[in-house]
Amino acid sequence: MERVSILGVEFDPLTPDMALSHLVKGIEQGGQEYVVTPNPEFVYACRQDPALRPLLNNAGLCVPDGVGIIYAAKILKTPPLQRIPGIELGEALLAWAAQHGRTVFLLGAKPGVAETAAQKLQQNYPGLAVVGTQDGYFTDDAPVVAKIADSGAEIVLVCMGFPRQERFMAQNLEASGARVMLGLGGSLDVFAGTVRRAPEFYRKAGLEWLYRLLKEPSRIGRMMKLPVFLWIVIRESWKKPKKKVEK
Repeated sequence: MERVSILGVEFDPLTPDMALSHLVKGIEQGGQEYVVTPNPEFVYACRQDPALRPLLNNAGLCVPDGVGIIYAAKILKTPPLQRIPGIELGEALLAWAAQHGRTVFLLGAKPGVAETAAQKLQQNYPGLAVVGTQDGYFTDDAPVVAKIADSGAEIVLVCMGFPRQERFMAQNLEASGARVMLGLGGSLDVFAGTVRRAPEFYRKAGLEWLYRLLKEPSRIGRMMKLPVFLWIVIRESWKKPKKKVEK
């Protein structure tokens, strides 16, 4: 299926079930790939620094996490995209891993968070094999990559924020031996219970960003990138050639 370009970032137009099936197939066939879940902030950053774009476009799977990406697709009149929150894709993959005896490594967040997340995830998904954890406070990738490889983990959740997690995955996927690396930002904090995800009402309405802003007003600077992103998208839509009407 052909990817959909939003300001130069190429998204896979999949449903959540299709995305999960893609990952499962890759694991079962012994492939290696990393997965990215960009929101408008990622795309805006790539606009400011095009050198970041290959970190997203070279991923085996790129699915839209933010509702702003869905609006952008409509404005640009591209094939439609369906929002796939990274944390929900991660949860679906963990549920599958627990059922099929696949091994998982948790990477990122502050010291102690990954361990707490592992305990809670194993309670929520009986049979889940978390074979290793590592916080995100390191400067040398090599020992961490060796730790992942030694653990034999097939699935690695990499939760260090963009672009650090994407750069880590792109550079270290092969050496890690993992089948799938999934970039999930702050998801470990949610899994550990140190951060609460937006209630279902906000999620269904596409207003998770508003909930986070209400809980953390200091995020206003980051949130202001969304209207800027949409304004850039609108300007790009004006540049697209208009179809001629046949007489």
